[in-house]
Amino acid sequence: MGTSAEDEQGASPREEEWPEVEKAEKLARGAALKWASGVFYRPENLEGLGHYRSRETQRNSSIQSRLKSTVQSYLEGVSAGLEQLRAAVQEVQSVCQELGAARWALLDCADRFQDLQQMRALMAEHVQLASVVQVLPQLFSVHEVFSHTLQLLRGQHLLEAHAEIMMLEHLRDDILSQLHLRGLSSAQATVLAYFGGLQELNESLAKQLWGIVASSLQLVREDPVLFVTAVRIIEREEKIDDMLLLDATFLPPGRPKGWRQKFYHVLQETITGSRFHTPRVDAEGPGLSRHLEALQRDIVSELRVVKDLMVQCVPAHYNILSLCAATYHQALAGHLQDLLREDLDKQALFHLLKWVLHVYHSSEMMGHPDLLPEVDVSSLGPLISPELVDQTERRYVVKLKASVLEWMQRTLKTEFEEWFWEKEPETDHQGFFQSDLPVHVIEMLNSNIEVTSSITDSLQQKVYNMALEELEAFLGRLREALVQRGKEHQQDRTIPKHYVHYLLAMLNNVLALSSSVPTLHPNSSCREVPASLRAALDRTQKKACQLLLEELLLDLQVRLPRP
Repeated sequence: MGTSAEDEQGASPREEEWPEVEKAEKLARGAALKWASGVFYRPENLEGLGHYRSRETQRNSSIQSRLKSTVQSYLEGVSAGLEQLRAAVQEVQSVCQELGAARWALLDCADRFQDLQQMRALMAEHVQLASVVQVLPQLFSVHEVFSHTLQLLRGQHLLEAHAEIMMLEHLRDDILSQLHLRGLSSAQATVLAYFGGLQELNESLAKQLWGIVASSLQLVREDPVLFVTAVRIIEREEKIDDMLLLDATFLPPGRPKGWRQKFYHVLQETITGSRFHTPRVDAEGPGLSRHLEALQRDIVSELRVVKDLMVQCVPAHYNILSLCAATYHQALAGHLQDLLREDLDKQALFHLLKWVLHVYHSSEMMGHPDLLPEVDVSSLGPLISPELVDQTERRYVVKLKASVLEWMQRTLKTEFEEWFWEKEPETDHQGFFQSDLPVHVIEMLNSNIEVTSSITDSLQQKVYNMALEELEAFLGRLREALVQRGKEHQQDRTIPKHYVHYLLAMLNNVLALSSSVPTLHPNSSCREVPASLRAALDRTQKKACQLLLEELLLDLQVRLPRP
């Protein structure tokens, strides 16, 4: 018992330090007891106790040997690690000693470094002086180069002249950049004055370039070399602009030049001015028609030149064909709006609507096979807005209405003048009296309705409505004329001689009009006549019948004896 107590007292520090060990031992003892109780529960199994003891002894010896081997391996690794740490500590100490020596050496060389800094400043000044010495000959020859470049420009040697201008600009900009870095802004004015001739050279070159661009459509057909030269110079300047814009520290005077945008602007102004800044166009139909035909012919011709020739003379990113097509489209849209502000007659309005809505997009103009598929004006929008189209259609209807009114008044006047002829009115194949009045009226109205079908359905409907209104007004004037003739005839029944015959002819004319009015409708499936027009036809028929009955009553009164 004493020994057991001592074991427990000796094990208590380890158990307090490693409580997991005590738990593991308890579990192992419990498992061993459980196994032993299960195996040796029966008496017959006690005979193999010695065998089990020897087997477990061998197993414990094997486990202990493996544990010793593993622990020995770990101990050897720990020993090697300690040796490496010891060597690393020695090396770190050596490096620290060497760094300390280097630090003292650098402190000893501080004075020498100050001497090197002075030498570096002297070297920089020497380099700058050397660069100045190199450019002195160029500076002395600047005015001579000015004169030579001006001669080149006058002789249209544009590439050579531009090369010298770029050389002078580079020299000037380099000097200005150095002055800018040193903060010598007062000296920059002197340099700019010394290179003042550059502005004149640039202006002279630009003037020639824009003159070439303005004549580009002619030059690409006759002398494309000159046009290509101008484009090359413009591209040179664009590259210089791009490089200078990337370096935001210093931007020379006159930069960026933006000559590519100027090229576009001049080309657009040329297109606009040559075709659309024209004197006032004749407001009558034939004059406007000739003007539109000339625009159609010239625009197609010039766009073909752009597609076939100019495209090959400029870089692809210019999109020159699309630019020209858009310019023509926009300029033409503005020109048409200017034309519509004029007091155009009905024929001119008709030609303009047909040209805008049908000719412009057809194969005769912007849809020409030679322009497709590169030119696509459908993406540019309509030439004139739908609102302006509707307004123009209404103007056309107003003009047409005035013309129809004048024609009907003249026709009605001619019709009643025939009443005073010495002969009877004409008859139809059945022998009924009639005249050509209904045929002429219906043909005139129908022709005006049908001709507008080539423009838009909305215009045709407007003209149809106007025709019915004018026909109704015509019937009203016809009734008034019949009443007037009746009053005149009552005053002198011998005039006109064939009064009754012409009344019968007029009655038949109104009947013919009634049967022909439905044919005016543009839609053959819709032949309905408005109620107001039917009422006007009925009133006219009744008025003719009334006058005829009055005439018959007067005849009866004359022929029958009085009571």
